[in-house]
Amino acid sequence: MMMRSTRLACLLGLGLLVAACAKHPSGGAANTTGTTASTQTPSMSIAASTVGQLNERSETVEKAKGNTGEHNPLYEAVAAVSGTAQAESLSGPSMWQEGVNYTRLVPTQPTFAPPGKIEVIEFFWYACPHCYALDPIVEAWLKTKAPYIAFYRIPVMWGPSQRALARLYYTLQSLGKIDQLHTAIFNEIHVNNDPLTGSTDAQSEQMQLAFVTKHGVSAQAFQNAYHSFTVETDLRHADEEMERYHITGVPTFVVNGKYVADVGTAGGEQRLMSLVSDLAALEHKH
Repeated sequence: MMMRSTRLACLLGLGLLVAACAKHPSGGAANTTGTTASTQTPSMSIAASTVGQLNERSETVEKAKGNTGEHNPLYEAVAAVSGTAQAESLSGPSMWQEGVNYTRLVPTQPTFAPPGKIEVIEFFWYACPHCYALDPIVEAWLKTKAPYIAFYRIPVMWGPSQRALARLYYTLQSLGKIDQLHTAIFNEIHVNNDPLTGSTDAQSEQMQLAFVTKHGVSAQAFQNAYHSFTVETDLRHADEEMERYHITGVPTFVVNGKYVADVGTAGGEQRLMSLVSDLAALEHKH
């Protein structure tokens, strides 16, 4: 499926009961109708330049891995830990079950959170309607999350359209404007039907420049940062994290390099944030 079709499908899908934004086996991105993949902070990246700063839906969803047919050794390795489909209880009898509500990664991946902090990563895509629906819940959770949680957002980059939006994210982050404009970007795409990406990189840049200047960002500052070393470094690190965690669908959460969960596995958007909090608490106790 071509990326242009993907972008249009995501924009039109806002009024439909589509299930998730997943990577297409061909390497592009696709909206998967009838199944979902879910798996997305204060606005910080894991890049070296930023290390240390760091409506409940009625439908259920499936993991993106199942939609794409891709081989994911990290997910499959869970059998080496549990040996069975039996669950591990986290906060009460059978509250959360390993292999059902979340997946344990084997081996555990290194994290970049400061000492004493538990890393929580949200992989997301601004053009994904499911990320858009979840974002207000994430924002509310951020105001009440435990102080030991270090939260990071990482935009996915399966193709040119996603990369252009990721570049917008990291450019605004480098300018200290992402907290101010993060929700506005979602609204521009999903409410105003402005995709903020064009058929070429140059066109995407001009569309994004028009958007940010409308919101008070200096055109010169934006253009200086857009292709800066800092932003290029952030994009490279985001690519590395996507590959390391084999991210095939969004929104997806990774807790402390050890657990992966999404709206479908958790059983709803509010439950997802409760699950993330409980997994983080479990790690903090250790």
